[in-house]
Amino acid sequence: MKNKLKLVAVSVAPIATMFLANTAFADEQYVVQQGDTLSSIAQKFDVTISNIVQANKTITNADCIYTNQTLSIPVKQNGQTKHVAYTQASAPKVTAQAQVSPATTYTNSNNHSSEASAKAWIAMRESTNNYQARNGRYIGKYQLDASYLNGDYSATNQERVANNYVQSRYGSWTKAKAFWQANGWY
Repeated sequence: MKNKLKLVAVSVAPIATMFLANTAFADEQYVVQQGDTLSSIAQKFDVTISNIVQANKTITNADCIYTNQTLSIPVKQNGQTKHVAYTQASAPKVTAQAQVSPATTYTNSNNHSSEASAKAWIAMRESTNNYQARNGRYIGKYQLDASYLNGDYSATNQERVANNYVQSRYGSWTKAKAFWQANGWY
């Protein structure tokens, strides 16, 4: 049962003014639900996608958020979006991505956040998360050799092939990232 507090407006106004003047405004926390996109979340809280990305330093790709990921949503104060503190209660987790499209929300599995982080790190360095990136015979978000993709350059195939490539060559995305850091490629 919630306790209800009744206050008289006359006695509350000076106290409320003093309280608000000395209070730091924290970001509101939102747990991503399956089917959410940054666009739908931004609309729900009346902020921009850019505001959410700025408040969440772990978002490296605005088209990729994860179910059960906790996002900091900047609060509006006097009509302006402000965010005071960055809090990431849980890091992204990824499953095998059977279908990938822009603004996809992934479901969690047993993969660790370090795997998702390493994968995002590699994608950012290889193509700035661009499925259409091309560099000679290297194609897409993970700059895979075109022969690995067998003519199918779809996002879904790129994700599947990248996961298979990393698993067979390195065993994990974190090991692939370590190799990349040592050699400048993976």
